[in-house]
Amino acid sequence: MKILHCLSLLPLVFITAPADGVAREPVLRKGGRLAIVGDSITEQKQYSKFMETYLLACAPQWDIQVFQFGWSGERAPGFASRQENDMAFWKPDIITTCFGMNDGEYRAYEERIGDSYEQGMRAIIDRFKKDGATFVVGGPGVVDSETFRREDPDFDKVYNDNLEHLDAIARKLADENGFAHAGVFEDMMEVMKKAKAALGAQYPVAGGDGVHPSANGQLVMAYAFLKGLGLDGSIATITLDWSSQSAEASEGHTVIEAGDGAVTLESARYPYCFSGSAADPNGTASITPFLPFNDDLNRFMFSVRNLPAPKAEVQWGDAKKEFARERLEQGINLAAEFPQGPFNAPFEVVMNAVGTKQGFETPMIKDQITRFRYLNEMLPGDEEVAQAIQMLKGKLQEKDDALYRDAKASVKPVRHTISVRLLP
Repeated sequence: MKILHCLSLLPLVFITAPADGVAREPVLRKGGRLAIVGDSITEQKQYSKFMETYLLACAPQWDIQVFQFGWSGERAPGFASRQENDMAFWKPDIITTCFGMNDGEYRAYEERIGDSYEQGMRAIIDRFKKDGATFVVGGPGVVDSETFRREDPDFDKVYNDNLEHLDAIARKLADENGFAHAGVFEDMMEVMKKAKAALGAQYPVAGGDGVHPSANGQLVMAYAFLKGLGLDGSIATITLDWSSQSAEASEGHTVIEAGDGAVTLESARYPYCFSGSAADPNGTASITPFLPFNDDLNRFMFSVRNLPAPKAEVQWGDAKKEFARERLEQGINLAAEFPQGPFNAPFEVVMNAVGTKQGFETPMIKDQITRFRYLNEMLPGDEEVAQAIQMLKGKLQEKDDALYRDAKASVKPVRHTISVRLLP
């Protein structure tokens, strides 16, 4: 066996290319604090959990700490009215926003609806921009074309028109401030059309109630925000040279040994792993054929140079698949080709740890911290009350920080082997 330790093949560059084709600096800051803000769709703690798990397991080099600030029934002006008490203490560097579903009032669009939404969003942006925070401004998602029903059977079209107006306002505010815009509405609308065309109109993308997406639609939302953060999706580049029986790998992956048509690695960066069956909206796997998540955010690439046969069988974990020599020379995305692989079980461990952490954060804000503002109103100017509030906030934050450390520590290096067998 020939051994070759980890080599950095290419520098890791995280940029996002907007519609105008001009590359911009990434939104993420190493060691930053990311606040995920929104209404009940955010409080479902699914797209926020998907995002945090991705940042911990797939992009740990950024060392990002996340806090989930979802609140059921919230509108942009509502959050703006409590943001000073409820979020400023956490001192976020990056903020993603996802309001609009309730701001639209579940009726046809009116100018006053847009004005109220814009005022609330401006108040949020202006408050934290002065502290140096960066935003990924997301608009609302969509309502489902089949499961969202009122008296008017075409009301989904009416309300999606409303939501599209609000998304345009979110995009305008992002452009005005030089911030990224997360295309939640347009991504969900495009994916919904494709998924229903393939799986049937009854396949819900925006949830059984037409408003709150299950895991499938939540993955689309996570995709939009992760792209907005500037992540380029390059997780691994692994190359096996058949002639020398040596291997090399990009940062985050150490080659343990190579030879006899196989390479064994220890990887500290995971591919994103999906759940559920091919038609289950409560899992994430069913939506991936209609969403470029693997192409844009989940490239765990493996290539073989100097293969002496026209085709070969690749085994990763328990799964095997045949590829032509040309495909292997170009590189295959193991995350896409092998949806069940050696990372699925450890990935689920990380996801569960993140779920425990975010499960603490909702009552931390909604049941405790948000109520502290009323003490200040009842006992204004009382220094002892102010000190007690700061002490309680500090204790709650200590607990959340400990849960964050637990989630971060759950990302343990995975040893795995990629085997290649020549075929006639």
